[in-house]
Amino acid sequence: MMNERILCVDDDVNILEGYRRQLRKEFSLEIAVGPTEGLQVLTTQGPFSVVVSDLQMPEMNGIQFLSKVLELSPDTTRLLLTGKADLQSAIDAINRGKIFRFLTKPCSAEQLADALTAGISQYRLVTAERELLEQTLSGSIKVLCEILSLVNPEAFGRSARITRLVETIARHMQIAELWPIKIAALLSQIGCVILPEAVLKKVYRGETLTSDESQLYNQHPYVAADLVAKIPRMKHVGDIIRLQDKHYDSGGGPDRDRSSHQAPLEARILKVALDFDVLESAGKTRLQSMNELKNRTGRYDPNVLKALNEVIAENPKYDVQQIRACQLRLGMILGEDILTAHDVVLASKGQEVNESITLRIQNSARMSGVKEPFMVLVSVNNESAKTDSGGSRKAA
Repeated sequence: MMNERILCVDDDVNILEGYRRQLRKEFSLEIAVGPTEGLQVLTTQGPFSVVVSDLQMPEMNGIQFLSKVLELSPDTTRLLLTGKADLQSAIDAINRGKIFRFLTKPCSAEQLADALTAGISQYRLVTAERELLEQTLSGSIKVLCEILSLVNPEAFGRSARITRLVETIARHMQIAELWPIKIAALLSQIGCVILPEAVLKKVYRGETLTSDESQLYNQHPYVAADLVAKIPRMKHVGDIIRLQDKHYDSGGGPDRDRSSHQAPLEARILKVALDFDVLESAGKTRLQSMNELKNRTGRYDPNVLKALNEVIAENPKYDVQQIRACQLRLGMILGEDILTAHDVVLASKGQEVNESITLRIQNSARMSGVKEPFMVLVSVNNESAKTDSGGSRKAA
């Protein structure tokens, strides 16, 4: 049990030291004197598998404290210790704090140890179920996006590019839960299936849309959000997608009464990544694209812009290679659109090479021909993606 961390909170330091003496051989224990310190420790040193709290404390009681714990760390198992075993306290503890177990004082070390062991088992069960769901969901969505990328390479090539950028920004901003924003970025362009190809090409080239084209294009986040909303437990992801084009100051897009201030942080990150990608796709350098975003006063969350600026300054290292279709390796990033001999787009610039993209390009090369050689980017840390021989290369 030493790998699982437990936080004990009480306003009496002597009681806390007693817990530490009695339980330190079996459990990894942290203590906090009072609810304010408890929340601070939870925020700065968490997550914890189990939080144990006394009921009667100043500032806020144990039920109020554990309700805050539920908001900050919903997977954490919560236990309540009290010397007053009245029915109403038990009801409040269960209803408000979703308490796993309610213990009365005096509570022996053996009883507390048993409760902590059960709490750790509950934590493991909850986190295992969540991780399984997230992995299953992420895998299913990845397959869906791979299929759609074969149907519409430009739209889903864009999804691949912005997903990498969004994840990098989110990690830089120390967002704890990454999967909602990654899924939102992957699915952000599925509403583009309703748009004419000519409109999409104008968007991706940074060209000005007509009034009718803009009205049509502005609907795609809502189409995507409605589709995603049909998937269980994806409401938050749907909200991110729906608000992907909102300006930080006064809304923008169809819902002008709702500004990006009210949008979740993930949607504000997605907005920055999408607009940055449009500028890069139009041929601007990263520095030029960054300066353009900075000049669009009020459109973006300043903290997200700051994070993007710091991220692109880090400049991840890639080898730029000119290769033929037979030299494609998983994990490479396409440095340009891959075209057939008749200029049909097989895969879009920025897409990461996976099995389906490899098969499509290599089969087309054998059957009807593709324009070769073409440019790919290979991370200097990705040995498996490097070509064996024959590819010309230079550093990026």
